[in-house]
Amino acid sequence: MDAATTANVYKQQQIMTAPPEELTLMLYNGAIRFITESLHALEEKDLEKAHHKNMRAQNIVHELMVTTDTDYEISKNWLIIEEYILHCLVQGNINKEKAPLEQAKKLLTEFRDTWVQVIKQVRRERAEAK
Repeated sequence: MDAATTANVYKQQQIMTAPPEELTLMLYNGAIRFITESLHALEEKDLEKAHHKNMRAQNIVHELMVTTDTDYEISKNWLIIEEYILHCLVQGNINKEKAPLEQAKKLLTEFRDTWVQVIKQVRRERAEAK
């Protein structure tokens, strides 16, 4: 088994065994990584790669949107921001502009960092309840 296959098997195992909150964190990290790669490809004038990476980020943001539980008021606001992030990604891709991609990355990074704090708080509360 080569290194790439081993890495893919490991990643699959990680995804299959991760709790839901960790999966969401993986999605945020993936979207941020793909936006970063899209920005880099734009700098390198590799428009095909920039498009491909941007579409990967769009797919992740779309997945985050369809899995957002809108039963809570904060989630409805979260969804509006996710829609804006998707809009930034689409505009950046259509116009091959970095600014909207950087805005999307900034917002996703803030969401990710907030999500990390939520995970820590939930784990702390679970530990105290035992």
